[in-house]
Amino acid sequence: MAHNNNGIGPKRLVVGAHYGVKDWLAQRVTAIVMAVFTLILLYQFFTAETFGYEAWAGLFAKQWFKLFTMVTFLALFYHAWVGIRNIWMDYIKPAGLRLVLQSATLLYLIACAFYTAQILWSY
Repeated sequence: MAHNNNGIGPKRLVVGAHYGVKDWLAQRVTAIVMAVFTLILLYQFFTAETFGYEAWAGLFAKQWFKLFTMVTFLALFYHAWVGIRNIWMDYIKPAGLRLVLQSATLLYLIACAFYTAQILWSY
């Protein structure tokens, strides 16, 4: 049987950034973290006897909840990074402009992460 070199099969030429599976998995894992956090927050809300400022502050005074909140926000920022980066790669063709937009997005998300940490551990 003659071998066809048409780019199809086990020796095909694969091009691109190779983000596919890693990004797909990252989006799913970060979405699960955010969903679990949301469910815990809803449970706390619906089972609280009173839900005023004191109860809200009491919930966030617990170290495990602060840590889980920080992890959730980091998951959110990474989730956003993967999505926005893919949008920039798919729709912005000039490489220079794409680099500027990706850099601005990354700097913004890092600033959001620092601001989140400052808010959570400010008191």
